[in-house]
Amino acid sequence: MIWEKITQIWKAKDIRKDLLYVLAMLIIFRAAAHVPIPGIDVTGLKDFFSSNQILGLLNIFSGGGMENFSVVMLGIAPYITASIVLQLLTMIVPALERMSKEGEQGRQKINQYTRWLTVPLAVLQAYGYITLIQRQSQFQILGSLSTQQLIISILTITAGTMFLMWIGELISERKVGNGISLLIFAGIVVSLPSSLQRTIAIFDPSQLLNIVLFMAIAIITIIVIVLITEAQRNVPVNYARQIRGNRVYGGSTTHLPLRVNMAGVIPIIFAISIVLFPPMIAQFFVKAQAAWLAGAAKFVIDVFQNQFFYGAIYFVLVVAFTYFYTFIVFHPAQLAENLQKQGAFIPGIRPGRHTEEYIKNIVNRITLAGSLFLGLVALLPILVQSMTGVTTMVIGGTSLLIVVSVVIESMKQIQSQLVMRDYEGFK
Repeated sequence: MIWEKITQIWKAKDIRKDLLYVLAMLIIFRAAAHVPIPGIDVTGLKDFFSSNQILGLLNIFSGGGMENFSVVMLGIAPYITASIVLQLLTMIVPALERMSKEGEQGRQKINQYTRWLTVPLAVLQAYGYITLIQRQSQFQILGSLSTQQLIISILTITAGTMFLMWIGELISERKVGNGISLLIFAGIVVSLPSSLQRTIAIFDPSQLLNIVLFMAIAIITIIVIVLITEAQRNVPVNYARQIRGNRVYGGSTTHLPLRVNMAGVIPIIFAISIVLFPPMIAQFFVKAQAAWLAGAAKFVIDVFQNQFFYGAIYFVLVVAFTYFYTFIVFHPAQLAENLQKQGAFIPGIRPGRHTEEYIKNIVNRITLAGSLFLGLVALLPILVQSMTGVTTMVIGGTSLLIVVSVVIESMKQIQSQLVMRDYEGFK
């Protein structure tokens, strides 16, 4: 069945062309991730990242670009941060809220503002990472830079981020997956071989049971992720009969699908951006001349390295962002209004405000299940490490969720294109 579907996709000339185009874009992205900024000691840089769990996690989401201190070392992190800021401002600034309700034109304007905001955020992050690397004197990664060299490096890194953002938009236009998600997906998948190689290199027969348990947990997690990602609550909807002339319209019964996980992987990506921010900032002040500032920075780093505290904050942020993002993308009032305009109603529920409240209550309940699931998936690496002692970050819960979700999303878009081709064949 799977091979038949792959054959069908490959035989469709336009879809095959789109897939090859996306593959070429991902190859360009991977090539750029191996072009380091001049003056970097790559060996010392890899040692530094292997000794820092926080930066190691960021390195995965940049596709290995940070580990190489490449021209695309920031990945699309500044763009994601800009998206978070704009979405928060949409809830606060009335002008942006009105703009978000203007349909496609309003979304395009907000996307344009997101691109503009990405530039200063990329500049600040590039300067911060360069400063952080320069202060790691024990690794001898990067020497002192002149003002001109510093400016050129910052502009190069910023341009790399904008380049990836452009590639992501080009991929999205091909309708075979979300460009930003596919870039993150490529960064995770490309790290898998090296991670497996390290696991094999340090293999100890006494850990065989733990490794088997680890693989079993990974397989079960993939199955659960697929089930939760596809899960939905079907709310029955009836259409009232309407008589126009000698014809009767409506009278049909259908259902309103409400997904358990409407937010996808966005809450985890948002939570990672927030939870890694305090220790990242603290890294810059560890060697500050002021004793109180250096002590405070060390305290923040130690607190976030505590697995219990880190896990608790991470879990709470994932749950909170799941509700937040669901609130952003789903509007019960608008849905209830559209149902009423179409002459549709939920059996036993009055149209209008009562329908809105009914849908809102259902969404709140299923979102609770979805948010708790996302929170547990985010904590999976910590739980697996404590149970098995195997530390393979690439195959962590967050990475699995992103990989599986991106594959499902891409397959659905490709399937919709195949269905459209079938419909066009009947014309």
